[in-house]
Amino acid sequence: MKFKDKLDGDIAIFEVSGRLMTYEDSITRFHGQIHEYVNLNKNKIVIDLHKIELMGSVGLGMLISALTTVSNSGGRLVLANITRIQNLMAMTRLNMIFDSFDSLEEAKAALKSE
Repeated sequence: MKFKDKLDGDIAIFEVSGRLMTYEDSITRFHGQIHEYVNLNKNKIVIDLHKIELMGSVGLGMLISALTTVSNSGGRLVLANITRIQNLMAMTRLNMIFDSFDSLEEAKAALKSE
């Protein structure tokens, strides 16, 4: 798995790509970067999954952990472009827990309106 992150105003955007099937050092870096933004009070976060190839339980755990961290800080985390993992999200019922949007633009608009 690889990820890129950037700030767009007060919204942190993470673009995740590749396969999220086994635990890797990049997951630790991802969590570290989530905590960094939360510590800077940048706790509106979008995780864009349009470049994800495959996701398993490790990837789902990563998303749940990020959601917990952001929620505990009083922030909001949303997902964008979950098309490739939509069935996985539905099977695990995580689609009931995560707010998701069809595009990055829609996700950012939802966070800006708060």
